[in-house]
Amino acid sequence: MNPDLARLQPYPFEKLASIKRGIIPPASLQHIALSVGEPKHPTPQIISEALLEHLHGLGQYPTTRGIVGLSESIANWLSQRFAIASDKINPATHVLPVSGTREALFSFAQCIVERNKNSLVAMPNPFYQIYEGAALLAGATPFFINCAEQNDYLPDYDAVDDSTWERCQLLYICNPGNPSGATHSAQQLEQLIELAHRFDFIIAADECYSEIYDEQQAKPLGLLEISERSGNPDFSRCVVFHSLSKRSNAPGLRSGFVAGDAKVLKSYFSYRTYHGCTMPVPTQHASIAAWNDETHVSHNRVLYAQKFNDVMTILANSLELKKPDAGFYLWAKTPISDIEFAAKLFEQQHITVLPGQYLSRETANGNPGQNHVRMALVAPVEECSEAAHRIKQFITTL
Repeated sequence: MNPDLARLQPYPFEKLASIKRGIIPPASLQHIALSVGEPKHPTPQIISEALLEHLHGLGQYPTTRGIVGLSESIANWLSQRFAIASDKINPATHVLPVSGTREALFSFAQCIVERNKNSLVAMPNPFYQIYEGAALLAGATPFFINCAEQNDYLPDYDAVDDSTWERCQLLYICNPGNPSGATHSAQQLEQLIELAHRFDFIIAADECYSEIYDEQQAKPLGLLEISERSGNPDFSRCVVFHSLSKRSNAPGLRSGFVAGDAKVLKSYFSYRTYHGCTMPVPTQHASIAAWNDETHVSHNRVLYAQKFNDVMTILANSLELKKPDAGFYLWAKTPISDIEFAAKLFEQQHITVLPGQYLSRETANGNPGQNHVRMALVAPVEECSEAAHRIKQFITTL
């Protein structure tokens, strides 16, 4: 067996299942799951119709690059969404479709990392555990950059010394962040681009939550738009990952893309010809329909805005909460241990939340996820409000 498999840690939901084991919640209360970031809004009809219309495509082997129309629709979307000059994004060289960002974020490290004893893959802490697993199975050492409250839950890049950046081969960023929803500023993204060029590493920007934001506020910035704006128009060392799972309520479609540095994508394309995770042709046509439509995305944002307003109003005097810049998570501070909070909440109110320390790792400066819980507001509006009322009642018992 690959010895690096032994370095993998249990997934957060395995740990969550263990603390719930043996607990019997009130049968009179319907279970409300706020633990998994799986969108529950209906998948838009334009996606399912396009999928059904092209089922005959199941008789074709899909290619790694996908059909031309898909890359073109993605390039057009990137250009319009992030105000990038249309002639700067070549669909044939700057875009590569993938079967969801999860598989791409993992396989990207296997392609990028040069195996040696000193290689580091840097990532935020807390983080999406795929980053850590990708680093370990690429033969690298994960390096965790804490996202503490005093830094607005963003990674403290200034705390990383030059010797660490010199060993870094790949930096994962999550923008907007999971679990906090914090977004990087233009200045922070410019700082990372400068560091990537100075110390010779690649930035992998996971931007899968970028389309869930309050339309009354500023849109989250993207790495590629800042790259072009800051004098790096060929997106050198910059690669972004996007998905239809959150944006279009289609997690089961397993459709996303990678875009950016053409030289990096050329190598990643070679890797993927062997990796074999190509997108079925019907899925590609459904994806084109999704990327070409913004109406359903705007409607999605309205629903999330309503849920955040309702839940935060109900919990305003019960939990320490900050409305996230974007995304659909609430990253709440707990008055007791996050693990104890999650277990007791499930026992008393039949609600599942995710302890923050399950999403992070212990460092010399502590575990930044400790005494926090992640609540995914993915359920319908009424269900999220009901959950908030139950949580408020539960907190009165502490």
